[in-house]
Amino acid sequence: MAAASGRLLTAAAGFSGRPGWSRLRRIPAIPLVPSRSATATRSGAILPKPVKTPFGLLRVFSVVIPFLYVGTQISKNFAALLEEHDIFVPEDDDDDD
Repeated sequence: MAAASGRLLTAAAGFSGRPGWSRLRRIPAIPLVPSRSATATRSGAILPKPVKTPFGLLRVFSVVIPFLYVGTQISKNFAALLEEHDIFVPEDDDDDD
């Protein structure tokens, strides 16, 4: 139990922001987004193609179109509110000379 708590203390000290604790052990940062930068193995073999997500464009459009519509409605209602309270009233320019 004491060995486990010692390892826990050492790991916690690596994450501590104190300047004195940083000498104990540096823990490398783990990337949050997995990426694939290698295209070949050490032996020279080419890696297989990555898995393709089916219906990629359909998923994109099924998210983009509703949120564009909702954003448009919010903007339209806010512009009407500004005009109603005389905060912003567009000028009517008649250039029919």
